[in-house]
Amino acid sequence: MSKKITVFTTNTCGYCGMVKKWLDSKKIAYNTVNLDDNPEMQKTIYEKSGALTVPVTLVENENGQEDVVIGFNLAKLSTLV
Repeated sequence: MSKKITVFTTNTCGYCGMVKKWLDSKKIAYNTVNLDDNPEMQKTIYEKSGALTVPVTLVENENGQEDVVIGFNLAKLSTLV
């Protein structure tokens, strides 16, 4: 079961680092999109999440279905990965 995980971050987000550190500790591969470096992605992630905050973690399963985790929500994230 392969899932694609993307963490949307900014340079000043402390919780973003905590999400990435947690994924690293579980040896879970993920991609990072820094919204400071990719401001055009802000609209895309807002449309998917409804949130103007980070981190936003997208978990896409093998069927292409996306689940969205807003903030540092390990309870929800751990059920998706």
